[in-house]
Amino acid sequence: MPRRTPFPLVVLAAIGAAFALLPIVALLGRAPWGRLGGILAGEGAREALRLSLIASLGAAAISLVVGVPLAWVLARARFPGRSVLRAIVVLPVVLPPVVGGIGLLAALGRRGLVGSLLAANGIQLTFTTLGTVIAATFVSMPLVVIAAEAGFRSLDPRLEAAAASLGARPWYALRRVVLPNVAPQLAAGAVLAWARALGEFGATVTFAGNLPGRTQTLPLVVYQARQTDPAGAIAISLLLVAISVIVLVGLRDRVLAR
Repeated sequence: MPRRTPFPLVVLAAIGAAFALLPIVALLGRAPWGRLGGILAGEGAREALRLSLIASLGAAAISLVVGVPLAWVLARARFPGRSVLRAIVVLPVVLPPVVGGIGLLAALGRRGLVGSLLAANGIQLTFTTLGTVIAATFVSMPLVVIAAEAGFRSLDPRLEAAAASLGARPWYALRRVVLPNVAPQLAAGAVLAWARALGEFGATVTFAGNLPGRTQTLPLVVYQARQTDPAGAIAISLLLVAISVIVLVGLRDRVLAR
């Protein structure tokens, strides 16, 4: 027989749920339902949605390609300064996004540490669509690293030992034993990175700017519309909420419940 949840915990849980639900309910209550279709079908919203999907999916893909090997090194390798490296890698999670954007400008801007070299070869990252992907990757990759490192650390080492005893090379064991067993953590990290990138604002507007059709993602449209068309801002906000909820609910059994 399942144990009953103590009443104080139920009350606190209800307060927490209400705190999370209240903004969504308020958006639904103030949404311009009569104009909703027209706002979302407008060229600005459609173009911003396209850029948001490019930036968020690109950031999630890059975060997996780069973040998973980094998580493996942090989980398995032993070297001086590992704790410092982990702290630096995870720093964007707690760093104000606008500070991250300024850091990206200092590093990859036209006069930046690396950006000046790129500019000398005709490559510019600021105020480009690629810049939005880079900004989104900067703030979302730590989520992949955290999830993947936790998966690598929790993996039973006897599985790899058994594979090695059967003659499996390290690369083969990684592909056929390690990665399949940590796939739920990798999927969770990828989904969280995508969701974080979809809602990215501060680093994007600082590093890539707010150029319609080039760098203006949905969060930037919401911010701009809030000043001139509050109802339009609410409508686009609901679009972001709907996309995020659909993806997270759709993957709940595969990712979040494990």
